[in-house]
Amino acid sequence: MHWRIGAEYRNRSASANKRAFRRIVIAGPPPGLLAFDGDLAVGWCQITRRDALPILDKTWRLKRVDDLPVWSISCLYVRKGYRRKGITEELIKAAVETAARAGAPAIEGYPFDARVSPSATGTGYLSTYMRLGFKEVARRDRPRPIVRFDLRPKRAGV
Repeated sequence: MHWRIGAEYRNRSASANKRAFRRIVIAGPPPGLLAFDGDLAVGWCQITRRDALPILDKTWRLKRVDDLPVWSISCLYVRKGYRRKGITEELIKAAVETAARAGAPAIEGYPFDARVSPSATGTGYLSTYMRLGFKEVARRDRPRPIVRFDLRPKRAGV
């Protein structure tokens, strides 16, 4: 909920945030993807139209690069014991496919650059996105680039 409501997330109880997120899920479209190991959810990726995440435009380092109606990967989580097994990469790949099926022109991510900051992240690391073909489109803050995967059809001769 942080990416949807900003600082208000910390001012509300966990149950209030859960209720609000449940309403988002019920209203649809699905706000993200889950990774499973059998019946156990082991990973989460929030993938949605950027317009559904107004806090992005209120955060100077993440303001829009242009007016393209991109989709955003704003949150990634992998359960302890399942990290460093490629789940984040699979979630990002699935997010790209989801955005492409929905007709998005591009999908963005807001990862940390581990070469600049050893900070833990809930948005993934730059190296993972770059390995998957994302391109850096802005960097207003050294540790936090904006990366994008273009989903528009390629024109012949271009």
